[in-house]
Amino acid sequence: MKELIEYVAKSLVDDKDRVEVREIEEEGGITVLELRTAPEELGKVIGKRGKIANALRILLNAAAAKAGKRAILKITE
Repeated sequence: MKELIEYVAKSLVDDKDRVEVREIEEEGGITVLELRTAPEELGKVIGKRGKIANALRILLNAAAAKAGKRAILKITE
């Protein structure tokens, strides 16, 4: 799951070295993926009206469901 989000995020931004995805396990078996990028590239990852961010969350939920897990995506700078 982490690799999927990292791959898609890196293909969206110009500065691929500043993209970082951290995987955090929380109680209840929920995985939190924290996507960090440069502040000036944040709009490229979020998209107009959050459409790209929602698409990333849909992909993450599909991958998590296939693995039998639950996952949440947080986007920060």
